[in-house]
Amino acid sequence: MHQLTFDNYQKLAKSTELCGHRIAYWVSLNFDQDPSKEIILFIHGFPSASWDWHYQWKHLAGQNRLLSLDLLGFGLSDKPTNHQYSLLEQADIVQQLLSKLGVKKFHVLAHDYGDSVAQELLSRQGQTDNPAKILSICFLNGGLFASHHRPLFTQKLLKSWLGGLASYFMNKASLNKGFNKIFSACSQPNANEIDILWRLIEHNNGKKVLPKLLSYIDERKQYGKRWVESMINTSVPLYFVNGVHDPISGQHMLDHYNDIIPFARTTALDVGHYPQLEAPEKVLYLYQIFLNEIRN
Repeated sequence: MHQLTFDNYQKLAKSTELCGHRIAYWVSLNFDQDPSKEIILFIHGFPSASWDWHYQWKHLAGQNRLLSLDLLGFGLSDKPTNHQYSLLEQADIVQQLLSKLGVKKFHVLAHDYGDSVAQELLSRQGQTDNPAKILSICFLNGGLFASHHRPLFTQKLLKSWLGGLASYFMNKASLNKGFNKIFSACSQPNANEIDILWRLIEHNNGKKVLPKLLSYIDERKQYGKRWVESMINTSVPLYFVNGVHDPISGQHMLDHYNDIIPFARTTALDVGHYPQLEAPEKVLYLYQIFLNEIRN
C-alpha cells in the first residue's frame, strides 16, 4: 500500500478465507520479521476500503507492524449479493484474521463503519474466546453514537426499498457529488481519489451490495448502548480525531463524545468526514503523538 494506484493496491493484497468468505488484507513488510514492534490494525469506513489509509500506512510502517483488511462487501474482498451483512460478523472476521496471524495485542485506527467494528471489538475484550488484547483505539469520524448520526439522503435512499434501483443508477459522478458534500470545502477530493474509490466500489459487482451494507445503521441503534458502556468503562486508551465540517458525524458527534466519555481525549480538525484523506499529515502527526504518550 505504498502507492496510490488501484493496480498497486491490488498487487500488494493477500487473501484468506475467514468466516466462509475470501477477505483481502495487507501486512507491512516487517510484519513477520520484527515481533518486538507493536501492531496497528486499520479498519476502514463505508463505502470505501483500506486504500483510505495509504498515507498513514507509508509513514507508520517503519516503527510499527501494520495490518489492514477490506471488510466483507468492500474493496477487494468478497461481496456476496444474497447475504445479511452485519457489524458483528465483520468483528468476527477481524478476530479470525488476528488469530490466523498470531496477533496477541494490537492498536486500532478506525474510521466511520470501522468505528462500529472497533466498538464491537472493544465490547468483547476480556472474553475467554477473545485472547487478542486491544492496546488503544483512535477513532476518526463515524457514528459512535447512533442518536447523533446524521446519514445523508443518498444513504437513506440506498437503505430504503428503492435501494436496488438507487445503487443501479449510481455512478462515479454521483459518488463525486456525494463526497463533495461530506469533505470540507477547503479539502475536496481530487479526481484520482474519486477514480480509485469508485473502482473499489465497482470491483466484484460491489454496487449491488451497498443497500445491504447499510444495515449497520440499524445495528448501531441495536447495540449502541452496550458499545457506549464499554467505551465509558474501559481502561483502553481512546482518542477521537474529528473533522468538524462533516455533516454526518462532525462537530455534533464530537460535542457528545466530550459530554459522555470520561476524561475524553479529542482533537477537532478543520476538515470533513475523511480526515485521513483531507488532512493526512495532521492525522499522522496526531496519531503518532497519541501512540508515543500511551507507550511512555
